[in-house]
Amino acid sequence: MDSEAIVRPVEYGEPIAYSALKPGADVISADGQDVGAVEHVLADEEEDVFDGIVIDVKTGPGGHRFVDAPEVSSCHEGAVVIAVSAADVEKLPEPKANPAVMESHGVEDTEGALQQKLHRAWDLISGNT
Repeated sequence: MDSEAIVRPVEYGEPIAYSALKPGADVISADGQDVGAVEHVLADEEEDVFDGIVIDVKTGPGGHRFVDAPEVSSCHEGAVVIAVSAADVEKLPEPKANPAVMESHGVEDTEGALQQKLHRAWDLISGNT
């Protein structure tokens, strides 16, 4: 037998669809660190579109951060792996309250897609849904 240690990958369980991801599941950074827990899955269920996840961060000052769908590498029974290093988790955007709607003389609000997701995430966290 070889004297080299056998390195086994951490087992997070079987791959699952985003819709089966449960709140409280571990959030694992791209460099293998446990950086938080899933707070909410953000999706448009009618359109079957995954928008991302809201995580409760364990490191740094803590709080909630939004991980956009393209930054979610994989979902598993026990964890979700994100394409963000542990050091960069604090730099992820925070969900925020939706500002009051202002009348704009017929011009629609040009809020970006990420801002809309952050507002929806805030609504989930604050119970405004």
